[in-house]
Amino acid sequence: MAVQAAKKDGINVEDDLLKTSLGNPGLISPDKEDISRLLTVPFSGRIRGGMRPGKKIIVMGIVELEPDSFDVSLTCGRDSEKEETPHDVALKLTARFTDRQFMRSARISGKWTVEEASTDYFPFIPDQPFRIEIHCEHQRFRIFVDGHQLFDFYHKVKSFTSIDTVQIQGDLQITKLG
Repeated sequence: MAVQAAKKDGINVEDDLLKTSLGNPGLISPDKEDISRLLTVPFSGRIRGGMRPGKKIIVMGIVELEPDSFDVSLTCGRDSEKEETPHDVALKLTARFTDRQFMRSARISGKWTVEEASTDYFPFIPDQPFRIEIHCEHQRFRIFVDGHQLFDFYHKVKSFTSIDTVQIQGDLQITKLG
């Protein structure tokens, strides 16, 4: 995540800093150019220490004006880029605007699971901000959008610490990660 990019630049940043606003006057924050460079889509960042029950990933952004879709994925094997087989994907969230579906799936040993699709409503609006929270629990990921719990996704990848990368792509701007 932004922490990893900051460390590459020689900046020592603690995870807790990402949980508060970059605009907080009590924090040392990168300048605007650094923020846009760090949060460019497509984005790939490291989840330090991998996932574990009690940990959450927060993605804040703005949907583009005329979106088709965007994806937020939690993947495994960041350090094993040379492998022939594709990385496992513990959770892939896809917002599809054409049919207003918020899909979720996983890829285990190169095979995608059946996409799950049922939600009470589609929470994303073109040109509007959003906040996705992915809470890791013992049995499942619990997904919230703008404070509303939308659905659970039961774990397909059992080794939480191997879930070490967040990837974001598609028709959105990222404003904050934590």
